[in-house]
Amino acid sequence: MITRNVGVAVLVAGAMALAGCSTVGAVGDAAGKLNPFAKKDKPQEVAGDGRRISIIAFDQRVEASETLKGQDFFLPPALPQSDWPQPGGLGDQNVEHVEAAPAFEIAWRRGFGKGSNRTFHITTSPIVAGGRVYVMDAETDVAALDAQTGAVVWKKSTRPASRRDKDGFGGGVAYADGKLYVATGFRVVTQLDAVTGAAGWTRETASPIHGAPIVSHGRMFVVSTDNELLTYETATGAPGWTYQALVEPARILSSPSPAASGDTIVAAFASGEVVALRAANGNDLWNNTLSKASRTSALSEIRDVAGRPVIHLGDVYAASHGGIFAVTDLRTGQARWSLSIASIDSPWPAGDVVYIISQAGEVICVARESGQVYWIKDLNAGKTKSKDRALFSGPVLASDRLIVVSSDGRAIALNPKTGDVLKTIKIGAPVLTSPVVAGGMIYVVTDNGELVAIR
Repeated sequence: MITRNVGVAVLVAGAMALAGCSTVGAVGDAAGKLNPFAKKDKPQEVAGDGRRISIIAFDQRVEASETLKGQDFFLPPALPQSDWPQPGGLGDQNVEHVEAAPAFEIAWRRGFGKGSNRTFHITTSPIVAGGRVYVMDAETDVAALDAQTGAVVWKKSTRPASRRDKDGFGGGVAYADGKLYVATGFRVVTQLDAVTGAAGWTRETASPIHGAPIVSHGRMFVVSTDNELLTYETATGAPGWTYQALVEPARILSSPSPAASGDTIVAAFASGEVVALRAANGNDLWNNTLSKASRTSALSEIRDVAGRPVIHLGDVYAASHGGIFAVTDLRTGQARWSLSIASIDSPWPAGDVVYIISQAGEVICVARESGQVYWIKDLNAGKTKSKDRALFSGPVLASDRLIVVSSDGRAIALNPKTGDVLKTIKIGAPVLTSPVVAGGMIYVVTDNGELVAIR
């Protein structure tokens, strides 16, 4: 079951941080003053060195269904997948089960740039295309590495020459048609040649961007820290329509990538809003908010949908920091079911079930049709002190194992039918972004700026 009073590791900033690129620092310094929830009497609670500040207690309680106890369910067979070109995998096509890493051991690791510290943070997972892995470091430099050996092919700085924002960080990368589409915390979106790293077009944005874009139907879509969905023509970089969600004065310093299905774009925001829009013109199809009606403290007002929403078989799966995991009909916007689960990760639907990681560190397997819970695996079981409890990211389903990674430097393979731990390997550094799967490998980006390949 989901336990009470468990802290979540996230970065939070106030309204001043949304307008610029500052982040949480030590209590009492300039950056720390931007954190509206900083505890001056506890200076050790500082975001840095692979840690995230515990800011909220969880009161929800979800239990495994007695009806489903011991029942089997369908999972599709693992299939090979050569690329992972966009956040979530293949763009319009949702990934269910990938054939990869049968040995589940580290093949190689390579440093690719600056790691996270008190000022700069790695906020995005890698992408894989054409035999290369593309990564962004904490200072928004983009690097291309050989997918088989990890050798660095090229590296490109995306920081503007003016350096108007000295402390920008975060962003992400998407691949389409031989080009990379990059968004950064330095208020820049740009197109790069995937082979050489040469810059195509570049556009400035009004606000920093801490999440990766997606590309669909000749447009780039990305969410800014001001809760605005921005669009650009991929050929020229010309700005297109925008959508402004409610602006939140306090939020997690990350922005989820949108999701695409046909002519529909689904975007999620720090306000807890999940919105479906027409890709061609931005017309609003429906708007739902994943937020509880009653909130017990100011901290529980932080209701970000920080994980990318997932579109699968006509449904939208999304979870909020505010404590709602919901499945919504893509066409009508009607909720099918919801559970009291707080999460900052993307769900993973596959076959008859959907997997999600709660902020308490529990991997939960839910029946897709009914919303009943098959099993819950508490990966922080027995750890009573918040400082000892890890933050987990993922999951991905690869070769009949559910893979999650952790802030204490582990990669864990679980039995997808039962939740039992099958194998654990040491990554050697904190991992705060989800793994990706392509070309028979699992790729993990560590918080110290290394790419780790698991075979």
